[in-house]
Amino acid sequence: MQVDMQNITKAFGKNRVLEGVNLKIEPGQVHALMGENGAGKSTLMNIFTGLYQRDSGKILVDGVETYYDNPLDAEQHGVSFIHQEMNNFSEMSVLDNMFLNREIKGRFGLLKQAEMRKIAEMNLAKLGTNINLDSPVGSLSVGRQQMIEIAKSLMSEAKVIIMDEPTAALTETEIGKLFEVIRTLKKQNVAIIYISHRMEEIMKICDYITVMRDGISVNSYATEKTSMEEIVRDMVGREMGDFYPNRVPPTEEVALEVINLTTKSVFENISFKVHKGEILAFSGLMGSGRTEIMRAIFGIDKLDSGQILMAGQEINNKTPSAAIKNNIGFLTENRKDEGLILSDSIADNIALPSIGGFVKHGLIDEKSVNEFVQMLMKRLRVKATGPEEMAGSLSGGNQQKVVLAKWIGSGTQVLILDEPTRGVDVGARREIYDLMNELTDRGVAIIMVSSDLDEVLGMSDRITVIYEGHITGTIATSSATQESVMTLATGGKINE
Repeated sequence: MQVDMQNITKAFGKNRVLEGVNLKIEPGQVHALMGENGAGKSTLMNIFTGLYQRDSGKILVDGVETYYDNPLDAEQHGVSFIHQEMNNFSEMSVLDNMFLNREIKGRFGLLKQAEMRKIAEMNLAKLGTNINLDSPVGSLSVGRQQMIEIAKSLMSEAKVIIMDEPTAALTETEIGKLFEVIRTLKKQNVAIIYISHRMEEIMKICDYITVMRDGISVNSYATEKTSMEEIVRDMVGREMGDFYPNRVPPTEEVALEVINLTTKSVFENISFKVHKGEILAFSGLMGSGRTEIMRAIFGIDKLDSGQILMAGQEINNKTPSAAIKNNIGFLTENRKDEGLILSDSIADNIALPSIGGFVKHGLIDEKSVNEFVQMLMKRLRVKATGPEEMAGSLSGGNQQKVVLAKWIGSGTQVLILDEPTRGVDVGARREIYDLMNELTDRGVAIIMVSSDLDEVLGMSDRITVIYEGHITGTIATSSATQESVMTLATGGKINE
């Protein structure tokens, strides 16, 4: 299927999102669509698949002007969209989610469960993953939910597959399997629109690249004829310089210490310290227990035993509200469900943990709240029509900035960042890194959980590695390599 989008424009009220975008996709081509968060990439794809109507421009499919009524209509005509933010029903089983609106029924309307199971298992096997089909989707990690979404797309026998940050929550092994599948799909003449901020992946798997900036397609080129530097320059409109900012050494003063934290069957005897002004990275394979440790420290999940000390004093975080009172903040990897109230405004989301500080004589000082929110939005360069815009209408990267602004504004002394740059573009990444440096310069201690080894090595002072719920080692970043981290992450030992 050939797709040719010509001079597409779109505005939401006074907010002009697309101002003339051209994108041409050929059969059997992996075509990267790149741009900063808010550049209009997702809006363009939502117009192609019929979720939004364009204001002007044309869409040609195999040379014929074609417009889909809705995403289901697009899917029925061979267009599959794997969204960055999963649209699963968390209480339903994996199998039910995979066959939602595509159930296989017999003569009397009964579901052919055995046939559906066989198809589901076959498509998950293509991705090298083994998931219990009876498990509720909500009980699975974000990475496993993403694999389910990819498998659902393979089931549809699509002619065009749109992949929006498909690897953001995947391990290196899972990414390798996905790339094998993509190469197979190319041989079958399937066209793939690949949206990602991971430059290494783009250069490795994509044939062609189109870059968007501020609602305009600014450049297109064959991957083999361009460079990372040119792509970044087109994306952000300027030279980026060094990607990771220089770190200032942390203090010796301990901000947070945990001793023998244990939750049975999840993690055991976890002990570590993080100092004021330090970025302590937590690395490990998906399912190793990294996120579960952080959720327990913040009071989301129950601890069976262990101690948590802040500035040498034991604290008891039985709930997130208790952790917040103890000046601990937590940016979760699942910002959509746990980090934001999507139906509330940006202002309400940012001010929520700090609202007590704006109460005077029993009333909220709205003027002070507004100034506080405006200051943080400006500092983090949140792209929005204003503080009153709903958080759910923002791009993924701008949602991440709002969650970060929420914790920065709360006066947090220990900030846990779980996948802080997942789905965030290269320009916004650098802004987040600079902000992390500013926080540590002010004495804030940061615990960063990340699946991106380059990020772990580029932004941390020390690295603690988790394997099957246990710490296998903590190493200084100055002496660490990708090989040494991966050795520890797979249960091996290194000679320090």
